[in-house]
Amino acid sequence: MTNKQTVLVIAAHPDDEVLGCGGTIVKHVQNGDEVNVAILAEGITARDLIRDPKQRKDEISKLSVAAHKVSEYLGARSLILHNFPDNRMDSLNRLDVIKFVEHLIQKFRPSIVYTHHAGDVNVDHRIIHEAVVTACRPIPGSFVKIILFFEVASSTECQTPFSNFQFSPNWFVDISETLHSKLGAMQLYKTEMRDYPHARSLRALECLARWRGASIGVDAAESFFLGRKID
Repeated sequence: MTNKQTVLVIAAHPDDEVLGCGGTIVKHVQNGDEVNVAILAEGITARDLIRDPKQRKDEISKLSVAAHKVSEYLGARSLILHNFPDNRMDSLNRLDVIKFVEHLIQKFRPSIVYTHHAGDVNVDHRIIHEAVVTACRPIPGSFVKIILFFEVASSTECQTPFSNFQFSPNWFVDISETLHSKLGAMQLYKTEMRDYPHARSLRALECLARWRGASIGVDAAESFFLGRKID
């Protein structure tokens, strides 16, 4: 990472941005890149049988506060929190999701976009993946040069091999010097963390980063699947 870039991270829920590319975000910031984060779903109401945002207003507010603290901690230039329904984005008109993502692309004009992998077990992740691919299609005048799909612990690895596309990383970022920032950011999402051996525990997240790092010969890494690169 040498040339200054404009980066857009498009995630489904508060904490996905850190799980997927928290260490990479900090590396971009250290490089002088502009990083903007957009989180599209509110992240709470899937815990209820029937969605009622008013009933969960306080929890949604607390999660929003945590997301802003995380954004500041990582050094992101901006954070957008949208209110699509948590784990119910398949109930939306797909074009509405695409149009919102297109708005983000036009607003920030990123050269690099990070988002979810198509094979995640979480339906919101899959829908956002499809919306980003559509919004970033390589038409004349497009300024998105790189699209990278990240893995999200407790979702990506839960998918069975023959149910959907399996995450098979082919792009790695050395986060040996920023792993502590990734883990520190996750600790700000207190309500989203779990105890080990849950995949979304600090110990498991460090183990994953160490394994991804060991697979390329460094102390820690985040892994991605390259969707498209235009030189």
